[in-house]
Amino acid sequence: MKIQLTSLGKRFRWEWIFRDMEFALESGEGLAVYGPNGSGKSTLLKVVSGYLTPSEGKIAYERDGKSIPRNEVFQYLTFAAPYTELIEEFTLKEMVAFHFTFKHAVDQLSMLEIMDNIGLSKAGDKQIRHFSSGMKQRVKLALAIMTNSTLLLLDEPGTNLDHASHEWYLSLLNRYRGERTLIVASNEERDFQWCERQLNISDYKGAMR
Repeated sequence: MKIQLTSLGKRFRWEWIFRDMEFALESGEGLAVYGPNGSGKSTLLKVVSGYLTPSEGKIAYERDGKSIPRNEVFQYLTFAAPYTELIEEFTLKEMVAFHFTFKHAVDQLSMLEIMDNIGLSKAGDKQIRHFSSGMKQRVKLALAIMTNSTLLLLDEPGTNLDHASHEWYLSLLNRYRGERTLIVASNEERDFQWCERQLNISDYKGAMR
């Protein structure tokens, strides 16, 4: 998916989170968004995903030469972040089955292969509410990465992951990213080592007016 940002800005009340942002991301490219905590990295990903509306400017999406309306872009993306929710009453097996009722798996992975890739097979019948924060983050990343999407958005993917789980994340992303456009928001360079381009969101801090 190709993404074009033109004079993009977002504010809450009188505070501009970012402003006059301009860049074009070609299909298949990876972009790392970094900046201090609270600088607006997550807000930018939410605007790109269509979850939040820009305060000014516009975003254009294009796939295979065809324009995608902003209100339809959710159909083409997957998003993982520490603050997104899982259904706590579901077991892991139920959570995976529920997710892939609405989405297709990348490379036509079977349920068995998906569960094996998550690496929590012993917890398959355990309710999500009993998972540690690291296990929950692992599930969120796995569902996003193993979904057959055109755009993959990852916000602070290394949050709550120990060293072994972080290596698992990098391995899974390397294996299944494919030709997808990728945007990773993080200050940890190891989180976005597959990204060819970088954007410092602090360069787009807007003034009040």
